[in-house]
Amino acid sequence: MVVLLLLVAGLLAQNSPSTQPSGPEEFKIYADHPRLLLPARRLKLIRREKQRQSIRWNQFQAVISSKGELPEKGFALALYHIAAEDAATGKAAVQWALGPGNDLRQLALVYDWCFDIMTDGEKSLLAGKMQKAMAKEAQSQTVAAVRDRVLAAVALADHVPDAPEKTLRGFWNDWWMGKTVPALRNNRAAFALTDSYPLMEILHVIHDNLNFDMRDNALGFFKDFPVQRVLSCYPAVLPAADNFYRVPQYAGLGEPDVAQAIMSRAADLSIVAFDANAVEHQFVQGWLIQDRFIMRGASGVPYEFLWANPYQPGLSYHHLPHYFHDPKAGMLFMRSSWEEDAIWLSYRAGGEIELFMDGRRSGLKPAALKEALPIGDHLVMLGEKEMQFTLNLPNATRYFLLGLKPNAWYEMEVDDEELRDERSDAGGILVLSFPASSGIGVRLRESAHQ
Repeated sequence: MVVLLLLVAGLLAQNSPSTQPSGPEEFKIYADHPRLLLPARRLKLIRREKQRQSIRWNQFQAVISSKGELPEKGFALALYHIAAEDAATGKAAVQWALGPGNDLRQLALVYDWCFDIMTDGEKSLLAGKMQKAMAKEAQSQTVAAVRDRVLAAVALADHVPDAPEKTLRGFWNDWWMGKTVPALRNNRAAFALTDSYPLMEILHVIHDNLNFDMRDNALGFFKDFPVQRVLSCYPAVLPAADNFYRVPQYAGLGEPDVAQAIMSRAADLSIVAFDANAVEHQFVQGWLIQDRFIMRGASGVPYEFLWANPYQPGLSYHHLPHYFHDPKAGMLFMRSSWEEDAIWLSYRAGGEIELFMDGRRSGLKPAALKEALPIGDHLVMLGEKEMQFTLNLPNATRYFLLGLKPNAWYEMEVDDEELRDERSDAGGILVLSFPASSGIGVRLRESAHQ
């Protein structure tokens, strides 16, 4: 029932782009600080965590009190300051920002979260340092660099003449509506998984300060985004010194990157925090709330404290489908079950198949699928220009044919049924659905009329 509601909601969300709002009415910001990532409701929540002496607070306090190395010192100290209303920690954050700090995002967070305890001279010095950093990064179009400039512009708005508003307007018209939204509508593969967290910070800051939900410009992508992220994780988890991690798909043959796993969890936490009522986000919350995945180390605990809401109920991800297919991007993720020893497969347009089985990752070309590969209740096969096969797995309900010609029409004939046309997606994937049965013949061939 839950899955049915999710699918219906997805269909209702596919509004025509012409009916979607184009953007904020203006790009001026006059709100009091804090403006970045801590609207009143979230600021109230993290301060209440201190009062309750919750696990999240105690872990965060222990990391700060240890005086050990903080990978993101400005971010961590400024967050502790605003949560605990501790002036000494805030002053330490400002000292870092005016001294060795050179990360624009963290400088913006310190300026915003520590604004009330800075002297006018400190504000002027830090604002000047941020403006120089913004100018230096002005040409970079990576999601992280764009995020940094957006946060800095919002923090400096109404304190520095003209430049912040110009930065925000340029971000919206050029990067978002001019470049990114068309890519998301046409392909949906405009972002790498590692872009997820900086993207979510942009969404939060624009929503909180300009009262606009950027998801409205690309409804299809953002409807699928949370579920895609869950299905793109390998089944096996990564044990680390402080906690376990879900491991998002990564390139290369090396070991999983803990830093990437940290930011992946931070992204998922921020997705739920953005809209806890969306059904897809409630599945992500169910994916997140197991205690063994709570981040406790110096790198992850500030993000855990900032974003996690353990009081928010979630839906069991076991009710999600075992596959995610995006026909516009030619992308497929699939797993045999939700157990940690499950078989997992991914395929992207123009790429190779990645298979996770028996605790090992391996890559192969679609042509290497000499035999059909069962994955749970589904079957993966090599697609050919002309082929025939027999439905011989009683539990297989969907057949995924890989390696076909992209966006091509195929004539399909099933025993005792009329001939019908099917079309492959942008990655040469053809998904065929059949009732559970066996002994039925299927014939497929590329249509002469494309």
